[in-house]
Amino acid sequence: MKDIKICVVGLGYVGLPLARLFSTRFTTIGFDMNPSRVAALMAGHDLTLEVSDELLQDAIQNHGFVCTTDIEQIRDCNFYVVAVPTPVDLNNRPDLTPLIKASETVGKVISEGDIIVYESTVYPGVTEEECLPVVERVSGLKFNRDFFAGYSPERINPGDKAHTVEKIKKVTSGSTPEVADLVDNVYNAVLVNGTHKAPSIRVAEASKIIENSQRDVNIAFMNELAKIFNAMGIDTQDVIEAASSKWNFIKLKPGLVGGHCISVDPYYLIQKAQVYGVLPRIMSAARRLNDGMGAYVAKQVIKCMNKKGVLVKDANILLLGFTFKENCPDIRNTKVIDIYTSLQEYTDNITVYDPWADNAVVKHEYGIDIVSQLPAGNQYDAVVLCVAHNQFLDLDLTQLVRPVGVIYDVKGIADRSIVDARL
Repeated sequence: MKDIKICVVGLGYVGLPLARLFSTRFTTIGFDMNPSRVAALMAGHDLTLEVSDELLQDAIQNHGFVCTTDIEQIRDCNFYVVAVPTPVDLNNRPDLTPLIKASETVGKVISEGDIIVYESTVYPGVTEEECLPVVERVSGLKFNRDFFAGYSPERINPGDKAHTVEKIKKVTSGSTPEVADLVDNVYNAVLVNGTHKAPSIRVAEASKIIENSQRDVNIAFMNELAKIFNAMGIDTQDVIEAASSKWNFIKLKPGLVGGHCISVDPYYLIQKAQVYGVLPRIMSAARRLNDGMGAYVAKQVIKCMNKKGVLVKDANILLLGFTFKENCPDIRNTKVIDIYTSLQEYTDNITVYDPWADNAVVKHEYGIDIVSQLPAGNQYDAVVLCVAHNQFLDLDLTQLVRPVGVIYDVKGIADRSIVDARL
Protein backbone atom coordinates (compact mmCIF):
# COMPACT_ATOMS: atom_id res chain seq x y z
CA MET A 1 0.00 0.00 0.00
CA LYS A 2 3.01 2.29 0.05
CA ASP A 3 2.25 3.50 -3.47
CA ILE A 4 -1.31 4.58 -2.67
CA LYS A 5 -1.96 8.24 -3.47
CA ILE A 6 -5.41 9.40 -2.37
CA CYS A 7 -7.67 12.13 -3.70
CA VAL A 8 -10.79 13.01 -1.71
CA VAL A 9 -13.39 14.72 -3.89
CA GLY A 10 -15.63 17.00 -1.82
CA LEU A 11 -14.24 18.76 1.26
CA GLY A 12 -17.35 19.25 3.38
CA TYR A 13 -18.33 17.79 6.73
CA VAL A 14 -17.44 14.28 5.51
CA GLY A 15 -14.62 14.72 3.03
CA LEU A 16 -12.31 17.05 4.96
CA PRO A 17 -12.01 15.00 8.19
CA LEU A 18 -11.45 11.87 6.10
CA ALA A 19 -8.84 13.52 3.88
CA ARG A 20 -7.02 14.94 6.89
CA LEU A 21 -6.95 11.49 8.47
CA PHE A 22 -5.73 9.77 5.31
CA SER A 23 -2.92 12.31 5.06
CA THR A 24 -1.37 10.92 8.25
CA ARG A 25 -0.54 7.67 6.42
CA PHE A 26 -0.81 8.37 2.69
CA THR A 27 -0.05 11.14 0.24
CA THR A 28 -3.45 12.88 0.11
CA ILE A 29 -4.96 15.68 -1.96
CA GLY A 30 -8.35 17.24 -1.28
CA PHE A 31 -10.35 18.44 -4.27
CA ASP A 32 -13.29 20.82 -4.13
CA MET A 33 -15.00 23.06 -6.70
CA ASN A 34 -15.41 25.94 -4.23
CA PRO A 35 -12.37 28.28 -4.41
CA SER A 36 -13.23 30.10 -1.17
CA ARG A 37 -13.53 26.80 0.68
CA VAL A 38 -10.15 25.63 -0.60
CA ALA A 39 -8.52 28.98 0.21
CA ALA A 40 -9.83 28.90 3.79
CA LEU A 41 -8.59 25.34 4.27
CA MET A 42 -5.13 26.09 2.91
CA ALA A 43 -5.03 29.06 5.29
CA GLY A 44 -5.51 26.52 8.06
CA HIS A 45 -9.14 27.01 9.10
CA ASP A 46 -12.21 24.81 8.65
CA LEU A 47 -15.41 26.83 8.81
CA THR A 48 -17.45 23.70 9.61
CA LEU A 49 -15.31 23.24 12.77
CA GLU A 50 -15.12 19.49 12.11
CA VAL A 51 -11.32 19.67 11.92
CA SER A 52 -9.49 21.86 14.41
CA ASP A 53 -7.07 24.48 13.16
CA GLU A 54 -4.27 22.62 14.94
CA LEU A 55 -4.95 19.31 13.18
CA LEU A 56 -5.51 20.94 9.81
CA GLN A 57 -2.33 22.99 9.98
CA ASP A 58 -0.39 19.93 11.13
CA ALA A 59 -1.68 18.00 8.12
CA ILE A 60 -0.63 20.78 5.75
CA GLN A 61 2.75 21.51 7.31
CA ASN A 62 3.90 18.07 8.43
CA HIS A 63 2.04 15.59 6.18
CA GLY A 64 1.98 17.47 2.89
CA PHE A 65 -1.82 17.66 2.77
CA VAL A 66 -2.97 19.87 -0.11
CA CYS A 67 -6.42 21.17 -1.08
CA THR A 68 -7.06 22.31 -4.63
CA THR A 69 -9.61 23.24 -7.27
CA ASP A 70 -7.17 22.32 -10.05
CA ILE A 71 -8.13 19.00 -11.63
CA GLU A 72 -4.62 18.58 -13.03
CA GLN A 73 -3.24 18.25 -9.50
CA ILE A 74 -5.24 15.07 -8.90
CA ARG A 75 -4.41 13.35 -12.17
CA ASP A 76 -1.61 11.21 -10.72
CA CYS A 77 -3.68 9.93 -7.78
CA ASN A 78 -4.72 6.27 -7.89
CA PHE A 79 -7.28 5.97 -5.07
CA TYR A 80 -10.21 8.37 -5.42
CA VAL A 81 -12.75 8.87 -2.64
CA VAL A 82 -15.99 10.68 -3.48
CA ALA A 83 -17.65 12.41 -0.52
CA VAL A 84 -20.17 14.85 -1.98
CA PRO A 85 -23.71 15.67 -0.78
CA THR A 86 -26.72 13.59 -1.85
CA PRO A 87 -29.69 15.98 -1.51
CA VAL A 88 -33.32 15.68 -2.49
CA ASP A 89 -35.32 18.07 -4.68
CA LEU A 90 -38.39 20.07 -3.68
CA ASN A 91 -40.51 16.93 -4.11
CA ASN A 92 -38.15 14.88 -1.91
CA ARG A 93 -36.85 12.90 -4.87
CA PRO A 94 -33.14 11.93 -4.87
CA ASP A 95 -30.93 14.44 -6.63
CA LEU A 96 -27.81 12.65 -7.87
CA THR A 97 -26.39 15.74 -9.60
CA PRO A 98 -23.43 16.21 -7.21
CA LEU A 99 -22.54 12.50 -7.53
CA ILE A 100 -22.77 12.58 -11.32
CA LYS A 101 -20.57 15.68 -11.52
CA ALA A 102 -18.04 14.17 -9.13
CA SER A 103 -18.00 10.98 -11.22
CA GLU A 104 -17.36 13.07 -14.33
CA THR A 105 -14.47 14.77 -12.55
CA VAL A 106 -12.88 11.46 -11.61
CA GLY A 107 -13.55 10.11 -15.09
CA LYS A 108 -11.39 12.89 -16.54
CA VAL A 109 -8.32 11.86 -14.53
CA ILE A 110 -8.65 8.17 -13.68
CA SER A 111 -6.10 5.75 -15.14
CA GLU A 112 -5.83 2.01 -15.59
CA GLY A 113 -5.61 0.15 -12.30
CA ASP A 114 -7.07 3.01 -10.24
CA ILE A 115 -9.81 2.61 -7.64
CA ILE A 116 -12.73 4.92 -6.92
CA VAL A 117 -14.55 4.61 -3.59
CA TYR A 118 -17.88 6.34 -2.93
CA GLU A 119 -18.84 7.52 0.57
CA SER A 120 -21.99 9.52 -0.21
CA THR A 121 -25.24 8.09 1.16
CA VAL A 122 -27.32 6.49 -1.60
CA TYR A 123 -29.89 3.78 -2.23
CA PRO A 124 -28.59 0.32 -3.20
CA GLY A 125 -27.40 0.27 -6.79
CA VAL A 126 -26.39 3.90 -7.29
CA THR A 127 -22.64 3.24 -7.34
CA GLU A 128 -22.75 0.53 -10.00
CA GLU A 129 -25.84 1.61 -11.95
CA GLU A 130 -25.52 5.41 -11.95
CA CYS A 131 -22.01 6.54 -11.06
CA LEU A 132 -19.62 4.04 -12.61
CA PRO A 133 -21.21 4.22 -16.09
CA VAL A 134 -20.45 7.96 -15.98
CA VAL A 135 -16.81 7.23 -15.13
CA GLU A 136 -16.68 4.72 -17.99
CA ARG A 137 -18.20 7.16 -20.46
CA VAL A 138 -15.88 10.05 -19.59
CA SER A 139 -12.69 8.03 -19.17
CA GLY A 140 -13.14 5.51 -21.96
CA LEU A 141 -12.06 2.82 -19.50
CA LYS A 142 -13.95 -0.37 -18.63
CA PHE A 143 -15.17 -0.95 -15.08
CA ASN A 144 -13.67 -4.01 -13.37
CA ARG A 145 -11.19 -4.41 -16.19
CA ASP A 146 -9.37 -1.10 -16.37
CA PHE A 147 -10.47 0.50 -13.13
CA PHE A 148 -12.21 -0.71 -9.98
CA ALA A 149 -14.57 0.57 -7.30
CA GLY A 150 -15.65 0.34 -3.72
CA TYR A 151 -18.17 1.82 -1.34
CA SER A 152 -17.57 2.84 2.27
CA PRO A 153 -20.50 4.80 3.70
CA GLU A 154 -19.68 7.89 5.71
CA ARG A 155 -20.53 7.92 9.39
CA ILE A 156 -19.64 11.48 10.31
CA ASN A 157 -21.80 13.02 13.03
CA PRO A 158 -21.44 16.83 12.76
CA GLY A 159 -20.37 18.45 16.00
CA ASP A 160 -19.60 15.12 17.69
CA LYS A 161 -16.12 15.33 19.18
CA ALA A 162 -16.29 11.86 20.74
CA HIS A 163 -17.07 9.78 17.63
CA THR A 164 -14.51 11.39 15.34
CA VAL A 165 -13.67 9.81 12.00
CA GLU A 166 -10.62 7.90 13.19
CA LYS A 167 -12.67 6.24 15.96
CA ILE A 168 -15.60 5.21 13.75
CA LYS A 169 -15.84 1.58 12.67
CA LYS A 170 -16.48 1.82 8.96
CA VAL A 171 -18.16 -0.50 6.50
CA THR A 172 -16.07 -1.21 3.39
CA SER A 173 -16.67 -3.07 0.13
CA GLY A 174 -15.14 -3.58 -3.29
CA SER A 175 -16.12 -4.53 -6.82
CA THR A 176 -13.91 -7.65 -6.73
CA PRO A 177 -12.67 -9.71 -3.77
CA GLU A 178 -9.13 -8.41 -4.29
CA VAL A 179 -10.27 -4.79 -4.47
CA ALA A 180 -12.46 -5.29 -1.41
CA ASP A 181 -9.37 -6.43 0.51
CA LEU A 182 -7.34 -3.45 -0.71
CA VAL A 183 -10.05 -0.92 0.14
CA ASP A 184 -10.44 -2.53 3.54
CA ASN A 185 -6.70 -2.36 4.18
CA VAL A 186 -6.49 1.31 3.20
CA TYR A 187 -9.22 2.28 5.65
CA ASN A 188 -7.86 0.02 8.36
CA ALA A 189 -4.53 1.79 8.09
CA VAL A 190 -6.02 4.95 9.64
CA LEU A 191 -8.94 3.71 11.76
CA VAL A 192 -8.63 2.93 15.46
CA ASN A 193 -11.61 0.58 15.63
CA GLY A 194 -11.23 -1.10 12.26
CA THR A 195 -13.79 -1.99 9.63
CA HIS A 196 -16.61 -4.32 8.68
CA LYS A 197 -16.08 -5.69 5.20
CA ALA A 198 -19.45 -6.11 3.49
CA PRO A 199 -19.92 -8.87 0.88
CA SER A 200 -20.89 -6.42 -1.87
CA ILE A 201 -21.18 -2.76 -2.75
CA ARG A 202 -24.99 -2.99 -2.70
CA VAL A 203 -24.97 -4.42 0.82
CA ALA A 204 -22.71 -1.58 1.98
CA GLU A 205 -25.00 1.00 0.35
CA ALA A 206 -28.06 -0.57 1.98
CA SER A 207 -26.41 -0.70 5.41
CA LYS A 208 -25.90 3.05 5.42
CA ILE A 209 -29.38 3.97 4.27
CA ILE A 210 -31.06 1.88 6.98
CA GLU A 211 -28.86 3.35 9.73
CA ASN A 212 -30.46 6.74 9.21
CA SER A 213 -33.90 5.38 8.35
CA GLN A 214 -34.01 3.41 11.60
CA ARG A 215 -33.21 6.51 13.63
CA ASP A 216 -35.84 8.47 11.73
CA VAL A 217 -38.53 5.90 12.50
CA ASN A 218 -37.52 5.63 16.17
CA ILE A 219 -37.59 9.40 16.67
CA ALA A 220 -40.93 9.64 14.84
CA PHE A 221 -42.38 7.17 17.34
CA MET A 222 -41.21 9.35 20.23
CA ASN A 223 -42.60 12.46 18.54
CA GLU A 224 -45.95 10.74 18.11
CA LEU A 225 -45.90 9.79 21.79
CA ALA A 226 -45.13 13.42 22.66
CA LYS A 227 -48.19 14.56 20.76
CA ILE A 228 -50.37 11.97 22.50
CA PHE A 229 -49.11 12.70 26.00
CA ASN A 230 -49.18 16.47 25.50
CA ALA A 231 -52.84 16.16 24.56
CA MET A 232 -53.40 14.14 27.75
CA GLY A 233 -51.54 16.63 29.91
CA ILE A 234 -48.79 14.14 30.74
CA ASP A 235 -45.09 15.10 30.61
CA THR A 236 -43.53 12.94 27.90
CA GLN A 237 -40.05 12.97 29.37
CA ASP A 238 -41.40 11.80 32.72
CA VAL A 239 -42.99 8.88 30.90
CA ILE A 240 -39.73 8.08 29.11
CA GLU A 241 -37.76 8.15 32.38
CA ALA A 242 -40.22 5.74 33.96
CA ALA A 243 -40.27 3.38 30.99
CA SER A 244 -36.48 3.39 30.68
CA SER A 245 -36.23 1.70 34.08
CA LYS A 246 -37.01 -1.53 32.17
CA TRP A 247 -33.81 -3.22 31.01
CA ASN A 248 -34.73 -3.56 27.35
CA PHE A 249 -36.49 -0.23 26.78
CA ILE A 250 -34.70 1.89 24.16
CA LYS A 251 -34.43 5.38 25.61
CA LEU A 252 -34.93 8.10 23.00
CA LYS A 253 -36.36 11.60 23.14
CA PRO A 254 -38.77 13.49 20.89
CA GLY A 255 -37.32 16.38 18.93
CA LEU A 256 -36.74 18.22 15.69
CA VAL A 257 -35.23 16.06 12.96
CA GLY A 258 -33.14 18.19 10.64
CA GLY A 259 -29.70 18.07 9.11
CA HIS A 260 -28.47 16.26 6.04
CA CYS A 261 -28.74 12.65 7.20
CA ILE A 262 -31.81 11.51 9.11
CA SER A 263 -34.16 14.01 7.50
CA VAL A 264 -32.96 13.41 3.92
CA ASP A 265 -31.48 9.95 3.42
CA PRO A 266 -34.67 7.92 4.04
CA TYR A 267 -36.20 9.47 0.93
CA TYR A 268 -33.57 7.68 -1.15
CA LEU A 269 -34.74 4.26 0.05
CA ILE A 270 -38.42 5.28 -0.05
CA GLN A 271 -38.15 6.25 -3.71
CA LYS A 272 -36.13 3.21 -4.73
CA ALA A 273 -38.43 0.81 -2.87
CA GLN A 274 -41.39 2.00 -4.95
CA VAL A 275 -39.48 1.18 -8.14
CA TYR A 276 -39.56 -2.42 -6.93
CA GLY A 277 -43.27 -2.24 -6.15
CA VAL A 278 -42.88 -1.90 -2.39
CA LEU A 279 -44.62 0.96 -0.57
CA PRO A 280 -42.58 1.72 2.58
CA ARG A 281 -45.47 2.90 4.76
CA ILE A 282 -43.64 3.10 8.08
CA MET A 283 -40.72 5.09 6.68
CA SER A 284 -43.02 7.42 4.74
CA ALA A 285 -45.20 8.06 7.78
CA ALA A 286 -42.11 8.73 9.91
CA ARG A 287 -40.87 11.30 7.42
CA ARG A 288 -44.23 13.11 7.35
CA LEU A 289 -44.47 13.15 11.12
CA ASN A 290 -40.93 14.37 11.72
CA ASP A 291 -41.15 16.98 9.00
CA GLY A 292 -44.17 18.48 10.75
CA MET A 293 -42.65 18.86 14.21
CA GLY A 294 -41.50 22.45 13.73
CA ALA A 295 -45.04 23.59 12.98
CA TYR A 296 -46.30 21.50 15.89
CA VAL A 297 -43.91 23.21 18.32
CA ALA A 298 -45.07 26.61 17.09
CA LYS A 299 -48.70 25.64 17.73
CA GLN A 300 -47.80 24.47 21.25
CA VAL A 301 -46.09 27.79 21.96
CA ILE A 302 -49.15 29.68 20.78
CA LYS A 303 -51.36 27.43 22.92
CA CYS A 304 -49.27 28.24 26.00
CA MET A 305 -49.43 31.96 25.23
CA ASN A 306 -53.21 31.85 24.88
CA LYS A 307 -53.56 29.99 28.18
CA LYS A 308 -51.56 32.67 30.00
CA GLY A 309 -53.38 35.51 28.28
CA VAL A 310 -50.33 36.61 26.31
CA LEU A 311 -51.38 38.33 23.09
CA VAL A 312 -49.93 36.38 20.18
CA LYS A 313 -50.45 39.03 17.54
CA ASP A 314 -47.30 41.15 17.22
CA ALA A 315 -45.76 39.42 20.24
CA ASN A 316 -42.01 39.66 20.83
CA ILE A 317 -40.63 36.12 20.55
CA LEU A 318 -37.07 34.85 21.02
CA LEU A 319 -35.86 31.62 19.44
CA LEU A 320 -32.71 30.24 21.05
CA GLY A 321 -30.72 28.31 18.46
CA PHE A 322 -31.00 27.88 14.71
CA THR A 323 -28.56 25.11 13.75
CA PHE A 324 -30.01 21.65 13.18
CA LYS A 325 -28.30 20.27 16.29
CA GLU A 326 -26.32 21.42 19.29
CA ASN A 327 -22.74 22.68 19.33
CA CYS A 328 -22.12 22.78 15.60
CA PRO A 329 -22.58 25.49 12.93
CA ASP A 330 -24.49 23.25 10.50
CA ILE A 331 -27.78 24.85 9.44
CA ARG A 332 -28.61 22.38 6.65
CA ASN A 333 -32.30 21.49 6.71
CA THR A 334 -32.78 22.94 10.18
CA LYS A 335 -36.35 22.57 11.42
CA VAL A 336 -36.09 25.71 13.52
CA ILE A 337 -36.99 27.56 10.35
CA ASP A 338 -40.39 25.82 10.46
CA ILE A 339 -40.97 27.16 13.97
CA TYR A 340 -39.99 30.61 12.74
CA THR A 341 -42.23 30.63 9.66
CA SER A 342 -45.20 29.24 11.60
CA LEU A 343 -44.91 31.92 14.28
CA GLN A 344 -44.37 34.57 11.62
CA GLU A 345 -48.01 34.15 10.61
CA TYR A 346 -48.85 35.96 13.86
CA THR A 347 -45.91 38.29 14.43
CA ASP A 348 -42.89 39.74 12.68
CA ASN A 349 -41.19 40.49 15.99
CA ILE A 350 -39.14 37.31 16.11
CA THR A 351 -35.50 37.35 17.21
CA VAL A 352 -33.28 34.36 16.52
CA TYR A 353 -30.11 34.04 18.58
CA ASP A 354 -27.48 31.42 17.81
CA PRO A 355 -23.81 31.79 18.81
CA TRP A 356 -22.82 28.93 16.50
CA ALA A 357 -24.55 29.83 13.25
CA ASP A 358 -22.99 32.14 10.67
CA ASN A 359 -25.33 35.11 10.22
CA ALA A 360 -24.42 35.63 6.56
CA VAL A 361 -24.94 31.96 5.71
CA VAL A 362 -28.35 31.93 7.42
CA LYS A 363 -29.34 35.06 5.52
CA HIS A 364 -28.23 33.52 2.22
CA GLU A 365 -29.89 30.14 2.78
CA TYR A 366 -33.09 31.14 4.57
CA GLY A 367 -33.51 34.86 3.97
CA ILE A 368 -33.72 35.80 7.64
CA ASP A 369 -31.49 37.81 9.94
CA ILE A 370 -30.25 36.30 13.19
CA VAL A 371 -28.27 37.89 16.01
CA SER A 372 -24.97 36.70 17.46
CA GLN A 373 -25.33 38.57 20.74
CA LEU A 374 -28.11 37.87 23.22
CA PRO A 375 -30.29 40.96 23.77
CA ALA A 376 -30.43 42.09 27.38
CA GLY A 377 -33.54 42.55 29.48
CA ASN A 378 -36.78 40.64 29.95
CA GLN A 379 -38.40 41.98 26.79
CA TYR A 380 -39.92 38.83 25.28
CA ASP A 381 -43.46 37.53 25.45
CA ALA A 382 -42.19 34.04 24.64
CA VAL A 383 -38.81 32.32 24.64
CA VAL A 384 -38.42 29.05 22.75
CA LEU A 385 -35.35 26.97 23.55
CA CYS A 386 -34.85 25.21 20.20
CA VAL A 387 -31.28 23.89 20.29
CA ALA A 388 -29.27 22.55 23.23
CA HIS A 389 -26.06 24.53 22.69
CA ASN A 390 -23.71 24.48 25.68
CA GLN A 391 -24.09 28.25 25.91
CA PHE A 392 -27.78 27.76 26.74
CA LEU A 393 -27.37 25.19 29.52
CA ASP A 394 -26.79 27.74 32.29
CA LEU A 395 -28.77 30.55 30.72
CA ASP A 396 -31.34 32.15 33.05
CA LEU A 397 -34.37 32.14 30.77
CA THR A 398 -36.45 34.04 33.35
CA GLN A 399 -34.26 37.10 32.71
CA LEU A 400 -35.31 37.08 29.06
CA VAL A 401 -39.06 36.68 29.32
CA ARG A 402 -41.58 39.20 30.63
CA PRO A 403 -43.28 38.51 33.99
CA VAL A 404 -46.34 37.03 32.25
CA GLY A 405 -44.46 35.42 29.38
CA VAL A 406 -44.00 31.87 28.12
CA ILE A 407 -40.93 29.64 28.17
CA TYR A 408 -41.12 26.58 25.91
CA ASP A 409 -38.34 23.99 26.02
CA VAL A 410 -38.01 21.88 22.87
CA LYS A 411 -34.92 20.02 24.11
CA GLY A 412 -35.90 19.34 27.71
CA ILE A 413 -32.72 20.83 29.17
CA ALA A 414 -34.07 23.78 31.15
CA ASP A 415 -35.09 23.78 34.81
CA ARG A 416 -38.56 22.24 34.99
CA SER A 417 -39.71 24.84 37.50
CA ILE A 418 -39.38 27.75 35.07
CA VAL A 419 -40.75 26.31 31.82
CA ASP A 420 -44.39 26.44 30.84
CA ALA A 421 -44.16 23.39 28.59
CA ARG A 422 -41.66 21.14 26.84
CA LEU A 423 -41.82 18.75 23.94
